[in-house]
Amino acid sequence: MTLAPTITLTHGAELPRLGLGTWPMDDAEAETVIASAIEAGYRLVDTAENYRNERGVGRGLKASGVPREELFVTTKFNKEWHGVELAAEAFARSADRLGVDYVDLLLIHWPNPRQDRYVEAWQGLIRLLEDGRVRAIGTSNFKPTHLERIIAATGVAPDVNQIQLSPVVARESARAYHAEHGIVTQSWSPIGGQGTDVLRERVVVELAERYGRTPAQIVLRWHMELGLVTVPKSSNLERLRQNLDIFDFSLAAQDVAAISALDRGDAAGADSDLFGH
Repeated sequence: MTLAPTITLTHGAELPRLGLGTWPMDDAEAETVIASAIEAGYRLVDTAENYRNERGVGRGLKASGVPREELFVTTKFNKEWHGVELAAEAFARSADRLGVDYVDLLLIHWPNPRQDRYVEAWQGLIRLLEDGRVRAIGTSNFKPTHLERIIAATGVAPDVNQIQLSPVVARESARAYHAEHGIVTQSWSPIGGQGTDVLRERVVVELAERYGRTPAQIVLRWHMELGLVTVPKSSNLERLRQNLDIFDFSLAAQDVAAISALDRGDAAGADSDLFGH
């Protein structure tokens, strides 16, 4: 059984480098898939209020039989909870649905700058961290401009910023900003997501043949070579195992660069100044 290596976050938690994304699973699917994934070696599970599957995720965690302290649970809350006290309520609701006493990593799902309450949401997360109800705090889909505001207001940088990131949306400037501020970059839609066909790109297919790996393994290894954390979603047990089986080989520097050359720029991804929930 493969276990992903971990990275130490700013506030001390150990985050597995690769975990299981759960969107768009429903409760029933999440329960079954998570129990199987944990049995296969996954220890990081990523969900969100907006996925509407936290109850199923919680049941899957319990069904796995693995002690809670060996699992890393991430969830996220929506814009209606952007406030100091509201963030605490968002935590309490998610923890109740998940059936857990604490959350390992709690994220603001989108900044929603038009609403302009994400600074207060961040202040609420800091309070939850200080109270010990969460082990790490972070953001999702925040641009450097959004991160600048919360850091300037509180002096506290996120442990993690989870952003859309794949070979076609490589986010080089965001990654550089994160590195400068000790923020771990976590990739969602790591192999391209809807509307892209990263796994059929010639360079990816050719590298898969040369390394004797699947195209998805090549792309996920690219994330590892860049120092990222990622949460690919699959409900297929064989693919779940393949996605985790990427820690016994490395890509040559020129091959990492060749995959990075697929980047289409930030405009190819979701714009968090315009979209959010």
